[in-house]
This record gives sequence, structure tokens and C-alpha cells, in this order.
Amino acid sequence: MKNVFMHRRWHIAVTVAVLTLGAAGSGNAQASPATSGCPTVEIFATDNPAIITDPADPRLKARLTRFDHEVRRIIHANGAKPGTSTLLDGVFWSAELKRATYERSREFDVSRVGRDGLRHIAGVIAKRYHQESVLTFRCLPRTSPDTDAVEIQAPGVSSTRLHDALLADPRARDELGGGSTTLDGQLILVAPIADLPLAQKFTKELGVDWNKAQVRYGDEEFVN
Repeated sequence: MKNVFMHRRWHIAVTVAVLTLGAAGSGNAQASPATSGCPTVEIFATDNPAIITDPADPRLKARLTRFDHEVRRIIHANGAKPGTSTLLDGVFWSAELKRATYERSREFDVSRVGRDGLRHIAGVIAKRYHQESVLTFRCLPRTSPDTDAVEIQAPGVSSTRLHDALLADPRARDELGGGSTTLDGQLILVAPIADLPLAQKFTKELGVDWNKAQVRYGDEEFVN
């Protein structure tokens, strides 16, 4: 995508287990295990190639309904099975602009697809919607050699709260970049495994009870 959402390593997805950060130097706090409901893969994309810096921009109210139907057809036409789709509000920090940027996007659950097929589908989406890259995430066990990132999900976070916390924490905005929320206030934050202590700290700054957060593991890829 031609925006911060796809330029940095912060977004979404994965598989399931209890997260213990003690070895990473952040104490013995654990997030709740996410032992079910992890899709085979997730695709995160938007149909808008523009960078949006105004939170009142009407494009941030779009339901992306046509985009939803079109991407589902692309997934099906390429031999995979589309699942549910979730509308997201993203807030990200642009180092170039020195300000927050915003994005309305969708997360698509996909099954019956391998790594190469997933990469092909994401490439088709990127080309059709003029995105510099599309994020994919394959659900994997924590111990898989391909696991390189985590997705943290937690309730009770609005996009406004995410924006304010991001601006207040220079390290989080520079290293994590940002995150997304669902319309019902579910935080979705993806970070490289090496940044787990920082992600946990930032999640707590958002007012999240870490014991109520869920952590999934997987392999992320930005496909262009």
C-alpha cells in the first residue's frame, strides 16, 4: 500500500499460545492463550492508495463493501476459500510526515491455500488496487521456524485512544509504527517477536488488562 500501513512491520495475525515475556526482560506477565479461531491465513488490504492525515476525512467512514465482494471473488478465483472479513480503522505514524496517518481497511480470513498460492493472491490484490504491498499472515505454531511475528488482540481500545497513545510514546510509534482497531473496539497490534516487550508495554499504556489480551503467532509477508 502507498501508506504507512504497509510500509512498516506492525500488522496482524497468527496462531495460538500463552505469551511469556520473562525471558525478554519484561517480567513474567502472560497474555491469555488464543487456542481457537485462528484462520489459516489473513490478508490485510485496502482499495485506497492515498495517505490520509485528516481524521475527519470521509474516506475513513467507507464500509468497503464492494471491495469486500471483489477481494472475495479474487480469493475464490485463485483456488482458495474466503472466510469472514472484518472492517478496520488503522492509525500509524509516518516518520516522513512527522504525524499520524489513518486508514480504513479490511482483514480477510482465507483457507485452503498454501504459501505460494497466498503470495499470488496478495500480488493480484496489490496490482489491482495499486498498492505497493499487501500484508499476509499465515497461522503457525509458536515453535515453527517460520514464525517471525505476533498479533496481539485486546478489547476496549478505540482508534482515538490508539492515536493518543501512539503520539505520547515516541519509541512505540517509531518501532511498532501503529495498529488497528475493529469497529467494536478490539485492538489489533502486530509486532516482530523481538519487539514483544515493547508491544506489551504499549498495550498496557492503552489501558488494556494484559491478562485479557490474546496473542497469536505466525509468519508475515508484505507482497507487492
